[in-house]
Amino acid sequence: MDQWDGTTMELRTRVTDALKDAMRSKEADRLATLRLINAAIKDKDISLRADGDDRTVGDDDVLVILGRMVKQRQESARAYEEGGRLELAEKERSEIKVIETFLPKQMDEAETEAAVTAAIAHVGAESLRDMGKVMAELKANYTGQMDFGKVGPLVKDRLG
Repeated sequence: MDQWDGTTMELRTRVTDALKDAMRSKEADRLATLRLINAAIKDKDISLRADGDDRTVGDDDVLVILGRMVKQRQESARAYEEGGRLELAEKERSEIKVIETFLPKQMDEAETEAAVTAAIAHVGAESLRDMGKVMAELKANYTGQMDFGKVGPLVKDRLG
């Protein structure tokens, strides 16, 4: 499985199936990463129940979890490289590759700019006060496909 193919199979099911396959084929590193993903999803389930929310973790929640996991590992890999711990940096990068198999293809710069332009037009944004509406529109349509940390300043520049 190289990249998310956009099929409608629930992400949680895809993770579980991949976990079983990794167990069967004795892929220890992949299995460890898949277990981390599964644990993060279950943690979210537990926190929802603790908050009295009766909904279950859906694909949008899983995409947010996976995006956060990738970002954490990118930061760790950078820190390990700066500290001269190249073997640990490489381990973080291999985990990123496993996690990314469940994420949709990331939008390139041109696609991101086009999406921002369309979102601004769709919500009728005219000033910085409308930035929240634009970001909400983008998150509703492109979660897991773009880095919102980089998109925020782009939206701000367009509206400012």
